[in-house]
Amino acid sequence: MHITPQQILAIIICYFGVLVIISRLTSKGSTSDDFYIAGRKSPWYIVAFGMIGASLSGVTFISIPGAVGAGGGNMAFSYLQMVFGYLVGYLIIATVLMPLYYKMDSITIYQYLEDRFGKVSYKVGSSFFLLSRIIGASFRLYLVALVLHGFVLEPIGISFGLTVIITLGLIYSYTFAGGLKTIIWTDTLQTLFMLIAVVATVWYVGDTLGLSIGQIPRAIGEAGYGQLFFFEDGWSDANNFYKQFVSGALIALVMTGLDQDMMQKNLSCKSLKEAQWNIGMFSSILVVVNVLFLALGALLYMYSETNGITIPGRTDRLYAMLAFEHFPAGITICFILGLIAAAYSSADSALTSMTTSFSVDILESEKSDQTIQQKRTQRHLVHFGFSVILALVILIFNNLLDESAINALFKAAGYTYGPILGLYSFGILTRRIVDDRYVWIVCVLSPLISYVININSVQWFSGFTFGFLILLVNGILTFIGLWSISKSPK
Repeated sequence: MHITPQQILAIIICYFGVLVIISRLTSKGSTSDDFYIAGRKSPWYIVAFGMIGASLSGVTFISIPGAVGAGGGNMAFSYLQMVFGYLVGYLIIATVLMPLYYKMDSITIYQYLEDRFGKVSYKVGSSFFLLSRIIGASFRLYLVALVLHGFVLEPIGISFGLTVIITLGLIYSYTFAGGLKTIIWTDTLQTLFMLIAVVATVWYVGDTLGLSIGQIPRAIGEAGYGQLFFFEDGWSDANNFYKQFVSGALIALVMTGLDQDMMQKNLSCKSLKEAQWNIGMFSSILVVVNVLFLALGALLYMYSETNGITIPGRTDRLYAMLAFEHFPAGITICFILGLIAAAYSSADSALTSMTTSFSVDILESEKSDQTIQQKRTQRHLVHFGFSVILALVILIFNNLLDESAINALFKAAGYTYGPILGLYSFGILTRRIVDDRYVWIVCVLSPLISYVININSVQWFSGFTFGFLILLVNGILTFIGLWSISKSPK
């Protein structure tokens, strides 16, 4: 028996009802300090567990399993090569960046740029983060909204525009009051739902194929989906070990260590030592969770082959298609809850971090002489404003019918991390004094030059493609540019 769209909608409403209840319980008497960094009282192990959901997102939930048997990038278990690279990035975060952030005792990590370079650098770093988060969060929510709308809301007559408005309205409803103090706990719940979905699906598909848990690894290998390391085709291969490993280290470093969204949770821990424990536990769990996702992907392909099911043209829709059309109601419910949890655990923290960065870094509200009530009102307006912006960007994505254009826009958002990487690298590795007035020029030119290099790399470098390594090029160009407008300290 398959679950109906009306029943799915009821499940979603109940799910968000639970999140709103958690919000009411955790936001009582909340201050700005609670909204931004949860009063620096968050238990580190709760933060570590909740960060899993925020780091994976709905895109990972539906895309990584589909990539396992699709060929091209991240095929088989090659994605784990990138995950191993993450561990290097997290080590740098724990030993270099976290001590720096806790020494500053600041709400946002971009305060470092003002302390090291000046006001312009501070605003530039924060602006690049906001731009990247707006595009990135909108893209992720857009992909999930497509799934929910197509399978759930469209059959009962709800338009895509209304789907988006309802989605953002729900996120706003449980985040606007408590902010990070609420999200620490809602993310924990959402990570739990996401893991239940993956484990339940792995168990069901394995059992259907006649495999015990212990037999699954061998069966995946025999089916041809278990290859982990790829060295054969050199640097031109998207799955090449060295390219994936270095890319993973860079991704972790910039999209966690230099990202206000992810670091805001770490800064809510009671001390530097607990924040470092958090990073260690989080990275360990993340490896296990990604193994589960890859095993799930292999099993989905094996299930499809065994039952003569045609793989969809866009393989990131494979999990959703099987969940809604071929799996029993219990697994469908698990999938829905897991998808919503993965999508909204990253979206709610993104919304809160954008509110924090814009209020503290751009408006400098914490330095103003406004009353507590005025600051709270301003924060609520900023929070609502970013909710509206995300909704508008998602609707723009939906009207850009060319999916390649949307994907290109999402990839372009990744270029915004290059200048942040260059700024922090220059600040930490050198003692040179930068002419702050010209930093914005360097930070605008570096991504543009990187983009030109990237689109011509096959022609210029004998078939070599940078992939995410273009971020390193971007950071190096920013570093060189900063050196050109700097001088040695006296």
